[in-house]
Amino acid sequence: MPRRFTGLWRHSEFRRYWTASAISDVGSQVTALALPLIGALTLAATPWQMGVLNAASSMPILLVGLFAGVWVDRLRRRPVLIAADIGRAVLLLTIPLASLLGVLTIELLVIVALVVGALGVFFDVAHLAFLPVLVARDQLVDGNAKLEVTAAAAQVVGPSFGGALIGLLGAPFAVLLDALSFLASGWLIKRTRAVEPAPAATAARASVCAEIREGFRVVWAEPILRALIAAAGTMNFFGRMFLAVYVLYMTRDLGLGPIGVGLVLATGGIGSLAGALVTGPTTRRFGPGPMLVASQLAFGLTGLLVPLAILFPRVALVMIVASEFGQWMAVIVYYVNAVSVRQTITPSRLQGRVNATMRFFAGGLMPIGALVGGALGGVIGLPWTLVVAEIGTLLGFVWLVFSPVRSLRALPSAA
Repeated sequence: MPRRFTGLWRHSEFRRYWTASAISDVGSQVTALALPLIGALTLAATPWQMGVLNAASSMPILLVGLFAGVWVDRLRRRPVLIAADIGRAVLLLTIPLASLLGVLTIELLVIVALVVGALGVFFDVAHLAFLPVLVARDQLVDGNAKLEVTAAAAQVVGPSFGGALIGLLGAPFAVLLDALSFLASGWLIKRTRAVEPAPAATAARASVCAEIREGFRVVWAEPILRALIAAAGTMNFFGRMFLAVYVLYMTRDLGLGPIGVGLVLATGGIGSLAGALVTGPTTRRFGPGPMLVASQLAFGLTGLLVPLAILFPRVALVMIVASEFGQWMAVIVYYVNAVSVRQTITPSRLQGRVNATMRFFAGGLMPIGALVGGALGGVIGLPWTLVVAEIGTLLGFVWLVFSPVRSLRALPSAA
């Protein structure tokens, strides 16, 4: 008789952690759709204001990213995850409350996005450092892939469900779902048990600046990590330039409403799901290096369908849907392999700082890209801003081709 569960599905603590991630992912997808729609439809935001709103969610990477890495390495990771979930839930509740009171403004949206983003930085750094404690080294690709399958499924369910929910209740009240999902996630993570290495004793710690410098040295001394930073930074900069005006383009140029926008974004979720499902088999067949190069190239090529759609307005929506599917499929294949390589190459005591350093340099370009996208949207128009952004994303794979990454046929060993 076949077993009901195999692999990590038989790992009770991973299943609990996976469930927490699944619940939070669905809620977050609703908010990712709701916030720009509040700006675009409820508050009639300008392209520049939309760029600022988009930048606010990623600006904390620059503001607190490096310090988050130090604190995550100084503390056990599970309490950090729980505190970040609870904090984000409380902050998101202010949006429906402000709407009820008639004081909802674009400035409030930006502030909430900024602080929620800061807590998200702490959560993400701790999350990447917690998984190698929760599962064995040879299970990391499988674990990351399973978490990304869930995130991908949430991208299908969240935007389509969120679009309908926003159409029924209004975007501000749809954010309530995300707040509740963070509370549920925090409760499940609290029940997750893992033997975490004890943090270094206070007397043995260097200063915060010294520990940040140590994370820098580890990353810059490793050519594989340097190449991953450059590739991810290129993708993040131009990707955020694109996203800054993407919702405006769909609502104003294509005339889509909340449900239509939600369905387009849900197509990206289907692509993410496909990417998560093929990552394990393709990585085992070709190795992480070739898959990193191929996925970056595929991301740039499929993205070109969006600017090409401007030339074919009658089938623009079909081309954008195809691009959404292809890009998200490529992103997930890239992300799972990149994170798995990073986790295996980094010693446990440095996981937080290395993750934070990578996010600071690669992710720190996101708010800059968003601001550039918002500014360009007001100067050259929404369609041509998308053209510039998508051509830029095609450059990301070059960093990987001229680095040791391309020759990685298996996960590297820890330094």
